[in-house]
Amino acid sequence: MNKISLRVITCNVNGLRAANKKGFIAWMLKQKADVVCLQETKLQTHQVDPSLRPDGYYAYFFDAHKKGYSGVAIYTRIKPQRIHTGLGWPIADEEGRYLQVDFQDLSIASLYLPSGSSSQQRQDIKYAFLDRYYPVLEKQKDSRLIICGDWNIAHKPIDLENWRANQIHSGFLPEERAWLDRVLTQLAYVDGFRVVNQKAEEYTWWSYRGRAWQNNTGWRIDYQIVTPICQSTIRSARIYKDERFSDHAPLIMDYEF
Repeated sequence: MNKISLRVITCNVNGLRAANKKGFIAWMLKQKADVVCLQETKLQTHQVDPSLRPDGYYAYFFDAHKKGYSGVAIYTRIKPQRIHTGLGWPIADEEGRYLQVDFQDLSIASLYLPSGSSSQQRQDIKYAFLDRYYPVLEKQKDSRLIICGDWNIAHKPIDLENWRANQIHSGFLPEERAWLDRVLTQLAYVDGFRVVNQKAEEYTWWSYRGRAWQNNTGWRIDYQIVTPICQSTIRSARIYKDERFSDHAPLIMDYEF
């Protein structure tokens, strides 16, 4: 039986145009990725100029209604059979937080979960999103699915630098971590990075404040979470930190189907 290698990248670009000015698209093309999932594109589709539609890739965007806010995208070398935009409720759809492409026997999604760090109101919105998203994950768990994205939750103390102090902050609250625990235990989804890398101090996001990047005072909140049937296909995972395109780093994973 022939095996197919698949390279998948996920990155919160914190503004695709800004990230591209720092060389993101040029870097992406050198990685020879099959699928690239982006979050926080911060643009409308009509603002996507040719430089953001690289040769060799189909490009799909799902925008927030609010200009300059949120948004997700997927670049793929393989033409999908179907494209799904949104999840069916306002925060997911009006804020452009979910895009999925279906291939013959595999689906890949770009997910941007809400942050609750700006206010209690946004934290409540985040909890409501998690409550509605769990049944979706339950329905999808028996399919071949890779969910790439900024989940805005650090799962365990190993996944952020100052975990004790951050237990009262959005992104590491007990309720958020318990929700992710349920996804990874009761639903048996798999944190793909941790299948091949159990090291500490492996982060994907650093605040622009202070010297967080220089001191590696970061959080691992960007994931490729896969359904149980995909666990055995994971071959490698690495976080790219040689260049900085945004406050997040790209997560590169290789699969073999």
